[in-house]
Amino acid sequence: MMFQEANITHLAIVAAGATVLYTFGLVIWRLYYSPLAKFPGPKLAAATLWYEFYWDVLKKGQWVWEIDRMHRKYGPIVRINPHELHIQDSEFYDELYSGKQVKYPWWTKLAGSDRSTFATVSSEEHRRRRGALNPFFSKRAVTGLEPIVREKIGKLCHRLDRFIETGEVVRLDVALMATTIDIICDIGFAADRGYVDEPDFKLEWKNTVAGVCETGAMARHLPWLLAPMQKSPRFIIDVINPGFGFLLKWHDITRKQIRPILAYEDDMSSSKTRNTIFHTLRDSDLPAHEKTVERFVDEAATFTIAGSETTAQATAKIMFFLKYLPDVLVKLRQELREAIPNPNQMIPNVELQNLPYLAGVIYEGLRLSPIMVRLPRVTQEPMRYKEWVIPPGTPVSETPYFVLMDPEIFPNPKLFRPERWVEATEQGIRLDRYMVLFGKGSRQCAGINLARAEIFELVAKLIMRYDWEFAREYDISDAYDGREAFVMHAKLDDIGFYVTMQKAGEFE
Repeated sequence: MMFQEANITHLAIVAAGATVLYTFGLVIWRLYYSPLAKFPGPKLAAATLWYEFYWDVLKKGQWVWEIDRMHRKYGPIVRINPHELHIQDSEFYDELYSGKQVKYPWWTKLAGSDRSTFATVSSEEHRRRRGALNPFFSKRAVTGLEPIVREKIGKLCHRLDRFIETGEVVRLDVALMATTIDIICDIGFAADRGYVDEPDFKLEWKNTVAGVCETGAMARHLPWLLAPMQKSPRFIIDVINPGFGFLLKWHDITRKQIRPILAYEDDMSSSKTRNTIFHTLRDSDLPAHEKTVERFVDEAATFTIAGSETTAQATAKIMFFLKYLPDVLVKLRQELREAIPNPNQMIPNVELQNLPYLAGVIYEGLRLSPIMVRLPRVTQEPMRYKEWVIPPGTPVSETPYFVLMDPEIFPNPKLFRPERWVEATEQGIRLDRYMVLFGKGSRQCAGINLARAEIFELVAKLIMRYDWEFAREYDISDAYDGREAFVMHAKLDDIGFYVTMQKAGEFE
């Protein structure tokens, strides 16, 4: 027995020593012999991913600010971890996202939906999957979806009218997200979730999405945690992580909606009244192994989260800023009054998007509701950035936030100033070139046309129909510079945007 214990102790010492030697050797290689060793950046970041883990997971989404600090110290290109470079240069953004690169597999783990188009690594596979989606999200197709968008916004207005009658406080950011998720679910499955009708506008969904986005970094660093969580009994998950439990229930409902569509057993397949996203995917030329319930559930998870959060947050920010900037609100209402004399007879969405000041308001709202997570691409061949030659196979990223807040492009970038867009158009300046909120190149968000249509409709309708007052104390800084949860998660998103609603008398 003593001999066996001695052997076990000896083996443990050898294993520990080997681990220490391997770790020491790996760190030395990363710091001095790696192809990335010549690039500037902090030694600790180059040595270990635990540096990123600390800022992203333990410090809850503060990694983006640490990257910004690195750039201020080391310059426009920095090594942010043992494997990856980050560039902060608005003029280089188009070059990096030109479509010549593929996604970084390690990074896509943040999606938690590995079979979705969003998480697809291969350019060829992405092109095939994206090609099946594109017809549904074209400008022409989105024009055909206008009645659905307006119906859901009408339901929101009906709820807000009731809040006016009762004098109750409404959390507007949640109400807007309930509207956007009902829109995307109707478009996706021909059946919304009815969140606009929920007493609290289904606050649980907004909290779940925020939780999913915030835990993306954890899933990336510790991907092995996801499988046991998914396989654990639901009652345990509901206690340990209620948000994740709700997401799994969401997936269950989504499976029930997708299965009859794939089997041609749903009412819409027989009546052929209209298509949805999943009817379109089912009838596409994708190979049979791409048309499975689980892959479509992954697809649904990404477009429902992305399609509800970004549009709703930007609209809420616009309403928040307009209350702080009454001159902007007056100017916007004047333009809307002239274009739409009768607010009960909305002009087509394409005409709404041609209203210059409304467009300026929308673009400022989008610019100040940025994607804050970096977007790595893996170079397939050597890439030159200034005097640097980036080795092939290197993940390289930029962060949309740094472009959208670049003072060289957007002077006084934290100022909500719609005039900057109007003036740029009048001067023939393509300021929209830097509007990277939806990505660039072949990987640009497929739902960009739908998102624009929704936000133009929402803002125009709300501005024409309502006035609103803050129901608690706010500071304009509450809308800025919080933490990264894929999008910017500011203080306003944590404390909630509470208002009381009134009718806008001048439009009655």
